Amino acid sequence: MKELSEAEWNVMESLWEASPKVGSQIVSDMVKRTGWSRSTTLTMLRRMTDKGLVACVDNGKMKTYTPLIERKTAVKKETESFLNRVYHGSISMLINGFVERQRLSPKELLELRQILDRAEEGEHD
Repeated sequence: MKELSEAEWNVMESLWEASPKVGSQIVSDMVKRTGWSRSTTLTMLRRMTDKGLVACVDNGKMKTYTPLIERKTAVKKETESFLNRVYHGSISMLINGFVERQRLSPKELLELRQILDRAEEGEHD
């Protein structure tokens, strides 16, 4: 799977929230999220269908769209890309960058410790 563009993320978020959706529902979502026109949204849906990101079923009256990739898969790909692009693959640099700029709550610190403990034990999501 290739990385999703920001525009593709907007459409996919709409479909991940609930699907399948008819084109008019996605058009309505995109007006609210981005201010896109109907034609912009439909063009985006056509391109995403051609790229294999969404499935389109045309029953003659309306087209229904369903995502072909899971949100979890897309998030993982985006995270890996960001980590490699910005932090040269270093998770410790990433975490240090966030911790230096933002104070973590006790709950966030506990969650981070639990993640690190699972990593140490060899567990992966």
